[in-house]
Amino acid sequence: MPEPTKKEENEVLAPAPAPTPEEPNKEKEAGTSPGKDEEDASPPVALPPGLGSRALERKDSEWSIGESPAGEEQDKQNANSQLSTLFVEKPQGGSVKVGENITFIAKVKAEDLLRKPTIKWFKGKWMDLASKAGKHLQLKETFERHSRVYTFEMQIIKAKENYAGNYRCEVTYKDKFDSCSFDLEVHESTGTTPNIDIRSAFKRSGEGQEDAGELDFSGLLKRREVKQQEEQPEVDVWELLKNAKPSEYEKIAFQYGITDLRGMLKRLKRMRRVEKKSAAFARILDPAYQVDKGGRVRFVVELADPKLEVKWYKNGQEIRPSTKYIFEHKGCERIMFINNCVLTDDSEYYVTAGDEKCSTELFVREPPVMVTKQLEDTKAYCGERVELECEVSEDDANVKWFKNGEEIIPGPKSRYHIRVEGKKHILVIEGATKADTAEYSVMTTGGQSSAKLSVDLKPLKILTPLTDQTVNLGKEICLKCEVSENITGKWTKNGLPVQESDRLKIVHKGRIHKLVIANALVEDEGDYVFTPDAYSVTLPAKVHVIDPPKINLDGLGDDNTVTVIAGNKLRLEIPISGEPPPKAIWSRADKAIMEGSGRIRAENYPDSTTLVIDIAEKDDSGVYHINLKNEAGEAHASIKIKVVDIPDPPVAPNVTDVGDDWCVMTWEPPVYDGGSPILGYFIERKKKQSSRWMRLNFDLCKETIFEPKKMIEGVAYEVRIFAVNAVGISKPSMPSKPFVPLAVTSPPTLLTVDSVTDTTVTMKWRPPDQIGAAGLDGYVLEYCFEGTDDWIVANTELIEKTKFTITGLPTDSRIFVRVKAVNAAGASEPKYYSQPILVKEIIEAPKIRIPRHLKQTYIRRVGEAINLVIPFQGKPRPELIWTKDGAPIDKNQINIRNSETDTIVFIRKAERSHSGKYDLQVKVEKFVETASIDIRVIDRPGPPQLVKIEDVWGENVALSWTPPRDDGNTAITGYTIQKADKKSMEWFTVIEHYHRTSATITELVIGNEYYFRVFAENMCGLSEDATMTKESAVIAKDGKIYKNPVYEDFDFTEAPMFTQPLVNTYAVAGYNATLNCSVRGNPKPKITWMKNKVAIKDDPRYRMFSNQGVCTLEIRKPSPYDGGTYCCQAVNDLGTVEIECKLEVKVIYQGVNSPGQPVFLEGQQQLHSKDF
Repeated sequence: MPEPTKKEENEVLAPAPAPTPEEPNKEKEAGTSPGKDEEDASPPVALPPGLGSRALERKDSEWSIGESPAGEEQDKQNANSQLSTLFVEKPQGGSVKVGENITFIAKVKAEDLLRKPTIKWFKGKWMDLASKAGKHLQLKETFERHSRVYTFEMQIIKAKENYAGNYRCEVTYKDKFDSCSFDLEVHESTGTTPNIDIRSAFKRSGEGQEDAGELDFSGLLKRREVKQQEEQPEVDVWELLKNAKPSEYEKIAFQYGITDLRGMLKRLKRMRRVEKKSAAFARILDPAYQVDKGGRVRFVVELADPKLEVKWYKNGQEIRPSTKYIFEHKGCERIMFINNCVLTDDSEYYVTAGDEKCSTELFVREPPVMVTKQLEDTKAYCGERVELECEVSEDDANVKWFKNGEEIIPGPKSRYHIRVEGKKHILVIEGATKADTAEYSVMTTGGQSSAKLSVDLKPLKILTPLTDQTVNLGKEICLKCEVSENITGKWTKNGLPVQESDRLKIVHKGRIHKLVIANALVEDEGDYVFTPDAYSVTLPAKVHVIDPPKINLDGLGDDNTVTVIAGNKLRLEIPISGEPPPKAIWSRADKAIMEGSGRIRAENYPDSTTLVIDIAEKDDSGVYHINLKNEAGEAHASIKIKVVDIPDPPVAPNVTDVGDDWCVMTWEPPVYDGGSPILGYFIERKKKQSSRWMRLNFDLCKETIFEPKKMIEGVAYEVRIFAVNAVGISKPSMPSKPFVPLAVTSPPTLLTVDSVTDTTVTMKWRPPDQIGAAGLDGYVLEYCFEGTDDWIVANTELIEKTKFTITGLPTDSRIFVRVKAVNAAGASEPKYYSQPILVKEIIEAPKIRIPRHLKQTYIRRVGEAINLVIPFQGKPRPELIWTKDGAPIDKNQINIRNSETDTIVFIRKAERSHSGKYDLQVKVEKFVETASIDIRVIDRPGPPQLVKIEDVWGENVALSWTPPRDDGNTAITGYTIQKADKKSMEWFTVIEHYHRTSATITELVIGNEYYFRVFAENMCGLSEDATMTKESAVIAKDGKIYKNPVYEDFDFTEAPMFTQPLVNTYAVAGYNATLNCSVRGNPKPKITWMKNKVAIKDDPRYRMFSNQGVCTLEIRKPSPYDGGTYCCQAVNDLGTVEIECKLEVKVIYQGVNSPGQPVFLEGQQQLHSKDF
């Protein structure tokens, strides 16, 4: 049978594509066990687990482990690997000799990983090496706690040739994935080729051995002479195997060229099984068929029923009639012919009839490959390309090349390449050397050939000799020569070897040799010699280094301009070079600058020349020249010196427009920019009454217009400008004219109809939400009749109140009403009533709206205030009558206050006599509405009536008592029991919130005498007094007398300390704002609030609270004037502590009639009636 054909000699077979769903059944029927094959193979193996023998015999099922996968799944993994990298150190490829060990290391950073990542090692595409760990393969992992790095190692022990190939390491963690591929090269150790038959070189070692499943090419390592084999008659190998003993299997396989003995034994095992009798087939297919390559085979089955339909299959795919596959029917026989058999026809076939099938195996044998054209002895010179050529009897046959008996394994970095052109096989040696002189041989499955290769040196010719050079200091020295051969050589300087460095490079490119010295120095001068290796020829040259004068102006920029600020000292040092040191001369306008002590002078040194200007002036600007001269040449340069200063201040800015908290200002650039372009401007502002200016922009303003914001409405401001150039900031401009930001108020709110008569309409509204610094002067109420657009002003003067009655209206007319708020900035946007109002008085039946909390019994404690507000409706104004428990209310004890919309019941200090049912009657003409309210005034209960000691035993006392006579006008919720030792009479609570009238007191101290007392409790609290037992309870004692330890009282005093500080707060004008902090201390500290270091006292706009150490300051409807620094001070006997915060009040303006109109302090615009 034929051997598997390889693409490259160093490639290893990898798994074939996944089998079809029917193939696992075939393997099961054949008795194959993938698990057993995996155990027999030594890791890493050339064949992955589960690979059948057929994959080794067909060219179309071969894969190279070194090839990159093209599957869609591998593409996704590669994409994931680019997105998420986990490796910090990836395993690198390596090489090892047969029998030696090698270790591959991968490291993963664990800083962002919550658990250990999962790592897998693969050979080829699919073979997982985790199950192969054993004496040839060991996997190890460690974790370094300090660096938090996982280290994973794979060690291959006693490597073999078939371990070579491509490996892959994959690491995964949750949705992260990383992969790395690396190669392993295994080189054979030097030896001689044994004298064995070439067919045995391609055998497979038997099952159960250490190298099971691996290709064994050791038989090729020994040369032998090819013997002409005699032609033998055709023999059926299957019959020989079936009749032979198991000990003779290997002998038969070697004799008849069987390359896959294991696969044939598995099939033989299936053939020996007892077949079940078939109902569909009278005669089934033979277990196996054998045919030579290019031959014809005939499959025959006989049916029990000729009417059954028959289908033929190959590897699960149905076979259709063609020129290759021919079907015949002869009675009950069904015949299939396969013409011109090739290696791909080597497969499993089966035929189906009804629900039954029978199968067979076809083996296609390939004749041995013979060498038809022998190798020829060859002579060559070093560096030439050598080709050794032979021809074999088959196209693309498997051929091996040897050098002195050692197999040649070509690789990407090897000089040996093998080229196949049909039957022609060529060994190519690139750039032959003397080491390539050897005997080369080629071997096939049916023959071999050898030839000698001799490589000698070519005669050396000097094509380009070295030449003497004279170079400038700092330039590149390049000594170049060319010889006729591509050989190496050595460089010497003054008889000493030349060593390479960052500045000195030795270049060998083909036949050209270079010595390159970058940035030549004086010490590089000398005699240089190049000597080719293996030749007695020398190439000398002399190098002479000179240095003309140079001026280094790199630090001055492209235009060689030096800028100096007026009044500063300039010391301009220019580096120069030259050998010998050059003489420097400075000049300006054809006038030399001498060395000396003048204000402008020159100073010369061996490696630099300096121009000094003590106090720079504006007239010192100009072009200065430098002239250098020495024996090697001259150098000239010009330097421009520019004296600059800060710009003049701009003129005073103009304020062109103002708003509620902003303005628009413009200005002109300064007349003199200081010799440097203006880079921008800084803007400052201040309050007119203040002397502190505040910077408005920290980034330069490039334009001559700016809009300051966040100003306080109603406060006069001034602004000024600074010009900035590269030198610095100018003096400030003159301040602008004072201006005041002002804005109109927002519209009034909640415009409603208060009352309507036959000739009047009374409207009421609420003030605007935002008033602003301009304040509120009053309101204008306007109305118009339905169907017209003429608005009539109802009030001749501004209304200060939020209620107004429109008089003189026709009865039954309909009007629309609106109201505006007016201040110094003008009138606000109007607030409209949503619908027309009918001028006609309407009687409205009374209706009482009892609040939800008054619909159930209203409970208050004795001494608390009672303030009940009961809204009602009704027009005209209703008549109200209050009664208590059916009797009129005593107005000396209970205050009743009535308005048009509600009635108020007020009791300053409630007493229990105020409890009862209160009835309210609201009457409008003949309509009457009533409502009732239950009020209960409660107090703390009295003490229990009698407390008795019922029994005393051990450490326990049983107590009982009777409920109090006075329950405080509410139910008793529990009792509190206390005990006291007769010696100290200090009372301690034993039980709280106890609901029964008897209790047992336990865990009393033996030898003590106790009294007990009981408090009654309701929702108001404990009774003021307690009832104590008349007699005491003595707890009998036995044994020693216990003396109570004496404990010192703990000092709970503490200086005040803020546990929660005040926080800087922004508030909106018109909305209440609160400042909160928390403080602790003992004794309880006194809290004082201050604004701008002034204590807040008796101010109705502020409310202060302190509850459980939490201090709160409430500011009612703040305005911008309420902004500032607030301080909370806590004081007690142990100290004082303060904490501060800033409050900023922002104003939101809406509805400006003329937005953006500036308002100045001088010449303010007057408000006219037409503005309203």
